[in-house]
Amino acid sequence: MAGRINDDDVKAVRDAVPIDAVVSEYLQLRNAGGGNLKGLCPFHDEKSPSFQVSPSKGLYHCFGCQAGGDTLDFIMKIDHLSFSEAVERLAGQAGITLRYEEGGYTAGTSGRGERIRLVEAHKAAALFYVEQLDSPEAEIGRKFLAERGFDQAAAAHFSVGYSPAGWDHLTRFLRGKGFSDKELITSGLAQDSRSGKPIDRFRGRLMWPIRDITGEVVGFGARKLRDDDNGPKYLNTPETAIYKKSQVLYGIDLAKKEIAKTSRAVVVEGYTDVMACHLAGVTTAIATCGTAFGGDHIKILRRLLMDNATAEVIFTFDGDAAGQKAALRAFEDDQKFAAETSIAITPGGMDPCDLRLAQGDAAVASLVDTRTPLFEFALRHIVARHNLENPAGRAAALDEAAPVVAHIKNIAIQHESAVQLAGMLGIRDEQFVVKRVAQLARWARERGNQPQQQGRGGGGRPSYDAAPAPAERPSGGPALNLRSPAHRTERELLKLALQRPALVSPAFDAYGMDEFTAPPYAAVRQAILDAGGASLGTDDYLARVREAAPNDSVRALVTELAVEAIHAKTVDEIYAGVQLVQVRLRAVDRRVHEIQGTLARLGPQAPPEQLAAVQEELWVLQQYGRRLRNRGAEGL
Repeated sequence: MAGRINDDDVKAVRDAVPIDAVVSEYLQLRNAGGGNLKGLCPFHDEKSPSFQVSPSKGLYHCFGCQAGGDTLDFIMKIDHLSFSEAVERLAGQAGITLRYEEGGYTAGTSGRGERIRLVEAHKAAALFYVEQLDSPEAEIGRKFLAERGFDQAAAAHFSVGYSPAGWDHLTRFLRGKGFSDKELITSGLAQDSRSGKPIDRFRGRLMWPIRDITGEVVGFGARKLRDDDNGPKYLNTPETAIYKKSQVLYGIDLAKKEIAKTSRAVVVEGYTDVMACHLAGVTTAIATCGTAFGGDHIKILRRLLMDNATAEVIFTFDGDAAGQKAALRAFEDDQKFAAETSIAITPGGMDPCDLRLAQGDAAVASLVDTRTPLFEFALRHIVARHNLENPAGRAAALDEAAPVVAHIKNIAIQHESAVQLAGMLGIRDEQFVVKRVAQLARWARERGNQPQQQGRGGGGRPSYDAAPAPAERPSGGPALNLRSPAHRTERELLKLALQRPALVSPAFDAYGMDEFTAPPYAAVRQAILDAGGASLGTDDYLARVREAAPNDSVRALVTELAVEAIHAKTVDEIYAGVQLVQVRLRAVDRRVHEIQGTLARLGPQAPPEQLAAVQEELWVLQQYGRRLRNRGAEGL
């Protein structure tokens, strides 16, 4: 087994891969001011961005769930990697060769983490399949693609490949690359046979590599080509440590930048539909992988779309019964989106691939322009099920459709939709329908499951309450009270000491732990001291302070303070001096109060020497306090 990774190599990896570059592979980041970036946290469900990244410090912190750390911590948490796996992942990206303390330089793979190995196996398999597409046997696969309008360049762009029809072509290839039979079975690329030896899972099929949002191949979708293949039309990789079908979207690696740029995502149903859309210029197209569009898929898109008021998700479905049923399933999740949701029904029951083949790229590109709001589609579907020729049918339709409109949180759109519903039902008294919808919405709010949206248009959207500002949110445990002026000032001084140590040095290093009234802040002050003090602030200063923290709670608070914005338009020596003086002055005032209490308890009958000593300390502190008030930072 490989030993512990050399500390210098770990530091080199941290320095080589910017944290914003890593995080932006998973979510959209925008300017948060003060050199920081913000986005929707990938570790908890939120509607307003409270996740911040500080590129200059190499740290991230979520002010909502308190997750935080450096680049390695982020990779470990989001991809469920061990420390060594995270280092190896980033080292591979940066082209850094790692040294292992107990084994010197290692070129072997015995120490590689399981997830890293599974990803490497899939990467090798994807290249193998691409090469096989040029083989004589794969003529049937090339014909399949050509019949659907995909030439060699299109296949290459999407890395489409072919799995040979033999029993163990890929298995033998990957063994030659150093992968064990156990790894091949665990990866889902091979399966056990009756003889006990592993055989290829995919044989004689057209292969689409399924990549995660970072571009790593984590699975495959395999399309049947021959009549004698008794398997399903599409066969996907089974659930593995790296492949969860409910958490992957085909094409997301190619579409994510355009989705973030245009604030629009187009959801289609299959691999060839994604190909057709992208080749037709709809480069925001993605698809699920053998499962219905669900909550985990929504989370992926929301992190890319963030909270843009114009964000939109467009579903494309066939116009047949199955397509309409899928659209209604999507509508059930409409409330979870932080975006407008629409539906584009393909003409004549054609999917985007068939539409492109029949009518060309322009027809596919214009498909999204014919979209209808998803809630309107749902209303029309509900209304169509009832006989509107008689009062009973209209009443039944209203009973079923009114709650749908009541769930629209924007009052203006709710009202307009209620009027529209009255027209659909043929009810002349529009106000009757409007009042009915408003009554249902009010009942829902009173039950607590219908929060009213503020200030944003859109049907059926969740509320967009902004995350509370750090200064208003108790953080770091119950010992903190950010309504306390003392705690706010102590927090600000610690942020300066961590983010701009040169502004508060050397004075800060003379401050005692007892000058910080909140125990968590005192613990951070101690960690700074144990790391050598603010005066020694260097490139690895924050890393040393985090390492000096006694536990994860203090370490998380250090990260939070290092990322949180300093509350000043101009952060300079004057502002730093004010924070230094306020913290010191409050400490002096507290000590003066304590001594005055001591004098009161001693009384005039106390020994003269004791009284004189206490009175002298009181006089010195009072003079020091007066100097601080009169001269500010110069009096320190």
